[in-house]
Formats: sequence, structure tokens, C-alpha cells
Amino acid sequence: MFSEKKLDKRIFKKLENLLLLSDFGTSSTKKILSMFKIAIKKKNITESTVAIKIFKKQLLNMLKINKKIDRNINSSMPFVILVVGVNGVGKTTTIVKLAHYYKKLGKTVLLSAGDTFRSAAIDQLIELGLKYNISVFSKSLGSDPASVVFDSIQNAIKKKIDILIIDTAGRLHNKNHLIQELQKINRVIEKFYLTSFYEIFLVLDAGIGQNSVQQAKIFSANLNITGSIITKLDGTAKGGVIFSIFSDLLIPVCYICTGEKITDFKIFNRKNFINSFLNIC
Repeated sequence: MFSEKKLDKRIFKKLENLLLLSDFGTSSTKKILSMFKIAIKKKNITESTVAIKIFKKQLLNMLKINKKIDRNINSSMPFVILVVGVNGVGKTTTIVKLAHYYKKLGKTVLLSAGDTFRSAAIDQLIELGLKYNISVFSKSLGSDPASVVFDSIQNAIKKKIDILIIDTAGRLHNKNHLIQELQKINRVIEKFYLTSFYEIFLVLDAGIGQNSVQQAKIFSANLNITGSIITKLDGTAKGGVIFSIFSDLLIPVCYICTGEKITDFKIFNRKNFINSFLNIC
């Protein structure tokens, strides 16, 4: 696109198509192009090689945030991570990847089976916990999820666990009574913790594009979402939805899943992501 030496009006149209096809959404696309045009006009840029550097820097700045991940992970109390998201986004497997990641850092981890509505959810978490040697706290099917969370926190405190990761039922984000259940769980956590001692991570599927933004809007309107984990970036998804989630809702992307292996999980790096997106090394 930027192979020509001189900037051409056709480049802006091609760039617009690229962003839209990469799930940036209309709002973010218009914002990005407007900022780009203003920047090159202000500096009187006519060379494509210079323009692409400005464009890249612009994208980097759009994802800039001062959030510190694992802010109080070394405190005397277990650090709690509540994980939420709708069915099908890969929430449970992502939780296990997250737990495995922390174990590799030398932390003790306990998983809480807070999805008590489906027996398969509890079984899946226990099975994966056994496979990767990760402890799981669970109660019987149909138990009150908030009571499971309460007991798991007490269990984590008693065993001096470093990190407690809580699974929740796959919430249909347009069902108020299910959202209310999540809020109840959140209130239970708040009885034990100040906000600096726990995170609420929203798991989103990169493959569904702008639908992820709608999910994020509903969840963030009802919970203090502190970060997101983007799954399925190993498929056809371009990941542009990351810009919409951040620019519209200020929800930082903390981790990404790039495959099905337990190790296909990493801290989100905005520079690497943009380099990959623009195919610039």
C-alpha cells in the first residue's frame, strides 16, 4: 500500500478498506484516518515512507496506557482475578492458560469453579486442572456461585495461595438477571478486598469482530472491567477490534491467546501487535 514513493489519494481509500476489513469498526476507522490526514498535512508529508512511520506511531499512541498488570500480586493476601465473558469465547481454557502462565512465574494458583450451572463446566475445569497440576476449588452442581466464590477465597487465604482465578458461567450479556448474579459475586469479593487487590478480566473472541465491542459495552456498564483477554487470534481475525475496545471504552488488552496449546498465551505487546498487523519488522 505504501510502496509508492509519493502519497496518493487512493492510499487513503485502500487504508480505509484495510481497517474496516480488519475489524477496526467505522468509528475507530474514521478517527484513525482523520488523525492521520491532519498529521501529514500539518507536517507537509508527501513521502510514503515517512507517512507510514507516522501512521504506525499514531496506532501505537492509540493503545498507550499506564496500566500495571499484577499490581499487588506479591501482597500477603491472595490476588483475585474474576473472569467473565459469554459462552463460546474460550473462557475456561483461557483461565487455565492464565493459571499456567502464573505457575511458570513461580506463583501458587487456585482455580475457583464458579460456573455451577453446567456440570460440564465444573468437570472441564477439574480435568484441565489435573492435566496441568493446578488446584481447583469446586462445589456441587447448582450451588450458589457467590457462595462458591466466598468459600474459595477463604480456602485461598488459609492455604496462602498467591493467585485465585474465578471462573463464572458464560453470561448472555443481554440477560439482566445473569448480570446481577455477576454483580453479587463481585460484592462478595469486595467484602475481602480493596479494588487494588483484584482484577475483573473480560474474555473476548477476536473472531466475532465488532460484536465483541457490544459485549464489552454491556459488561463494562455493569462491572468495573479492569482489562480484557483476546482469544482466537490464531485464526482469520485481524484483531482490529482491540482499537475499538480501547478507544471507545478504555478497556486495556492485557493478554492474548494465539493458539490451542497451553503455552499459546502471552502479555499483549502493542508494538509487536502493530508490527504484525502492518507487516513491518
